Amino acid sequence: MPLLIIAVGIAVLLLLTIKVKLNTFISLILVSIGVAIASGMGLNKVVSTIESGLGGTLGHIGLIFGFGVMLGRLLADAGGAQRIALTLLNYFGAKKLDWAVVCSAFIVGIALFFEVGLILLVPILFAIAREAKISPMTMCVPMLAGLLIAHGFLPPHPGPTVIAREYGADVGKVLLYGIAVGVPSLILCGPLMNKVCRQLIPEAFRKEGNLASLGATHHFTEEEMPGFGISFFTAMLPVILMAVVTIIEMMHLKASGDAGIFYNVVLFFGNSTIAMLVSLLVAIYTMGLSRGKNINQLMGSCGQAIAGIAGLLLIIGGGGAFKQVLIDSGVGTYISTLVSGVNINPIIMAWCVAAFLRICLGSATVAAISTSGLVIPLLASYSHTNLALITLATGAGSCICSHVNDASFWMIKDFFGLTTKETLLSWTLMSTLVSISGLVFILMLNMVL
Repeated sequence: MPLLIIAVGIAVLLLLTIKVKLNTFISLILVSIGVAIASGMGLNKVVSTIESGLGGTLGHIGLIFGFGVMLGRLLADAGGAQRIALTLLNYFGAKKLDWAVVCSAFIVGIALFFEVGLILLVPILFAIAREAKISPMTMCVPMLAGLLIAHGFLPPHPGPTVIAREYGADVGKVLLYGIAVGVPSLILCGPLMNKVCRQLIPEAFRKEGNLASLGATHHFTEEEMPGFGISFFTAMLPVILMAVVTIIEMMHLKASGDAGIFYNVVLFFGNSTIAMLVSLLVAIYTMGLSRGKNINQLMGSCGQAIAGIAGLLLIIGGGGAFKQVLIDSGVGTYISTLVSGVNINPIIMAWCVAAFLRICLGSATVAAISTSGLVIPLLASYSHTNLALITLATGAGSCICSHVNDASFWMIKDFFGLTTKETLLSWTLMSTLVSISGLVFILMLNMVL
């Protein structure tokens, strides 16, 4: 019965969001209530469970989301993201545009939501394509690979940060391991995958695309953009802070006497929330005040950024409510008991559950959060589980097979003027390769840790 309840709940969620076109947040809450009641949870506990799941999830990541989206917006509005992309493109040259684009997207994608990064980078990519007299599709797959890998593997990006918090994993370790997994995935799924796509859909690489749906886009002049060094530093500062602190922790560089105070201060600034706050304050200066903008302009940009993620925060909270229902209703425990006698690697288990939910639900973030509700009870039966790798496996699984129930699929199809078949043989195929290669590299990393 618990498995049947989950299956029916997912089916109803698909029906409500795809056919009825009900708001995703409302759909998640309705399904959470239905699953809770069907699982035998007392009516007096249903609402409190949903509230605790929603509040617990947003309580963990609300600050990071808020600071992160404001940092990304300041970087974009100042032209810093454009500067990073153009500098790397000039460095790599016309013959290696795919390598330049994948690196640009990877760096910019750390501070931006996938869809925001896509909307930001696509006009830059089209402008470069016009100058080079090539199809924008030439750089499409590498750009998408860079954004998706940052989305799936690298804190402080919201996706892996949310998952790490749900599992109780160390965000710094997730970041370091995510880089170890993300870089080879980037090479395989970006420039190399691009060559495969050229063979599969050669006609797509002759199309000019269409940016009409984006409306008017601002292209910064050379004088308007900040320098590459300060732009790169601002974008990467939260990553630098968390990575340095994690390395210090792993090396146990804690001396006697006053070093204890220093060590605690270092840990404080390496906390993901504090790292994002410090980075935001730095961005207010480097991307704003130092460039002649006043504080009212900067706070206006920050306010618009926060308003833009209100709906997404509710959806993430709804996913957290669904996750908590799965835990408190005993569904997760039931599945744990069901597979307790089976020797299943928890990394593979987390990846499979996330992949299944991603294919069904379309939303990578909702799939990842819901996965934690099913996997957390399973982890108790495994000793010495590496929670950072479980986090990455969940992120990798949630990247798989973006298709027609994912809004990103239609955005990419529209921007690059692709047919549905061409979108499936480029974006969908690449997202699947990111997921599978990510799992392979995670398993390899698990063997040496």
